[in-house]
Amino acid sequence: MTYRTETDYVAPADGYVQGHATEVRRVSYHSSPGAMLERLIVFLFGLIELLIVARIVLLLVAARESNAIVQFIYNLSDIFVAPFRGILGINELQAGAAAFDVAALVALIGWIVIELIVLGLVRVFRPAATA
Repeated sequence: MTYRTETDYVAPADGYVQGHATEVRRVSYHSSPGAMLERLIVFLFGLIELLIVARIVLLLVAARESNAIVQFIYNLSDIFVAPFRGILGINELQAGAAAFDVAALVALIGWIVIELIVLGLVRVFRPAATA
């Protein structure tokens, strides 16, 4: 982040009276490329995590797979859940029509850990701030 502050002292409109100058400050803010990269990473991983949470909720409420939106969420989130299937001995718990996708929970935790590692690497290799 870069902050720049400029201060101007301006006399009142009716003439300068000693000790009664008006102070005008202009502050400008510029985001660094590293900070923008961090926000992009958080946004992308947030979308992945949101998809996985939506999958878990839809499976818990036994949403109809024939619905196009439900099917879209299942298919898209399966891309991010698939690498984590089989880590635990059980991938799903059934209770009537509802199911709890254990693999999706493991995937959610896994993607959060991956996000934290990526953010840590971005912060480690970010140039130091100069005064």
